[in-house]
Amino acid sequence: MRVYAYLRVSTDQQAGSGAGLSAQRDACSRWAESQMMIVEDFFSEEGISGSTGMDKRPALMEAISYLGKGDVLIVAKRDRIGRDPIHVAMIEASAARKGARIVSSAGEGTGDNDPSSIFMRRLIDAFSEFERNIICERT
Repeated sequence: MRVYAYLRVSTDQQAGSGAGLSAQRDACSRWAESQMMIVEDFFSEEGISGSTGMDKRPALMEAISYLGKGDVLIVAKRDRIGRDPIHVAMIEASAARKGARIVSSAGEGTGDNDPSSIFMRRLIDAFSEFERNIICERT
């Protein structure tokens, strides 16, 4: 099993905060260490909104292309995958077709594929979309 990490920030403010690429990298590395693994490679994107589709996220597409059976794509939090539940579902399906899975270092229902975990992921994805909509409304 190989572990790859995907990191994403959408704004300069986010990059300079506790949610920046460095903090995400640390969270992903800590998760891998807790599983007695090492992150093979980090794929990061700056200035990419969570609502952006897969086709406009080259680092994410590259990370998914590296995945094989049993591999893990780790993110610091699920909202780093995206803030549109449809896009997130498509990204997860892409990883699953390769026999890989996406894991959040924050947990968020990514530890298993039982009904409760799937439900938790869907709730987290819906809240991520809600938060993005609130942010858009404010700006």
